[in-house]
Amino acid sequence: MAGYHTVAQGEHLSSIAHSLGFSDYETIWNHPNNSSLKSQRQNPNVLFPGDQLYIPDLEHKDYSRPTDQQHKFVAKKPTLKLRLTLEDQYEKPIANAACSITVDGDTRQATSDGTGKVELPIPPSAQCAVLVIQDNQQTPYGGITIPIKIGHLDPVDQVTGQQGRLNGLGYFSGDIDGNPNPDFESAVEEFQCDQGLTVDGICGPVTQAKLKQVYGC
Repeated sequence: MAGYHTVAQGEHLSSIAHSLGFSDYETIWNHPNNSSLKSQRQNPNVLFPGDQLYIPDLEHKDYSRPTDQQHKFVAKKPTLKLRLTLEDQYEKPIANAACSITVDGDTRQATSDGTGKVELPIPPSAQCAVLVIQDNQQTPYGGITIPIKIGHLDPVDQVTGQQGRLNGLGYFSGDIDGNPNPDFESAVEEFQCDQGLTVDGICGPVTQAKLKQVYGC
């Protein structure tokens, strides 16, 4: 039955839609009852625990076809992709580096492009991944296991979302716990300084916008 779903940590719209039998998450996202949430979050795969997401009833479609013949039906599903950008401690791209990425137990090989970016399709049910940069000549981080939590990035207007982005960009802001401690303020100041912003240690709307831009989402 139709109703509201309370988003939990680690859930994103693609995973929610898949678990409920929807082939396309946009059926849920574009429902009028979700217009307010859609305007607030903008990105369907960056939701916040406690968000109320309206789930409509599944619609079944009937197609008339003649008997005694073969018919081909193609279900089109949107592709969910994991996008990573690899940089060293000097913020230089780790380019053209061989990597292995394990997503929910399925290991695949990939190579970063000239800007350090890696992209690969993942199933909507994916929850975690492990990245290993295998090219020791490109980076001193070769062979190090880097865990990735899929769907755990919170919106940038939340302290946890700011902490997650800062940590991901190499600005140590402490644990992702929602508490703006001295480490967090110091990380914000360092980020503001690097981006030419007013340095006040406060992650306000201007800093949030720049943080979202630099991080990529």
